[in-house]
Amino acid sequence: MDVFSRTFLPAAAEAGLAVQTATRHMPVFRRCVGASDATVLVTRCSRPDRPMSGEYLLLLTHRRLVITRQTRVLHRLRLHLNTELRELSHVTWSPDPRLHSVELAATAIDGIRERFLVRTQHPKQVWQLDALFNHAFRTRVRATRPRVLATVAEASAVRPSTLHPAAAH
Repeated sequence: MDVFSRTFLPAAAEAGLAVQTATRHMPVFRRCVGASDATVLVTRCSRPDRPMSGEYLLLLTHRRLVITRQTRVLHRLRLHLNTELRELSHVTWSPDPRLHSVELAATAIDGIRERFLVRTQHPKQVWQLDALFNHAFRTRVRATRPRVLATVAEASAVRPSTLHPAAAH
């Protein structure tokens, strides 16, 4: 059994998802996520700006964010968002323990701003989600910039006598 399979169902059970719901969404998630990706979070969510658009299921791994949508009438599954975490920009989340919810917003690589509302059963879970999002989006996602020690122009500007004091004589 691969890492994704070992971690997905326990995370879905922790979120209180029915086994039928988790197994129904699993093939869509499996197409998007690698076998070695560990599931960090699986939860239901909604779109605060489109309350009648159906039900969404959010999957967060250490590398990807995948969101599926189930239509209200025909209950068809659709892939809504599939992206690597490093491709998201302007990621914000707003915990609200009074409403037992966390609003997650991010700009996808296509420039579309996505907003999702994750509701919890207890205020303590709001702070758990806050810590989880902080870990996923602040500590893990780093801008990968190559380290440049010296450019070719800088290296050629250095006189040989400054490199080896013995060569100056």
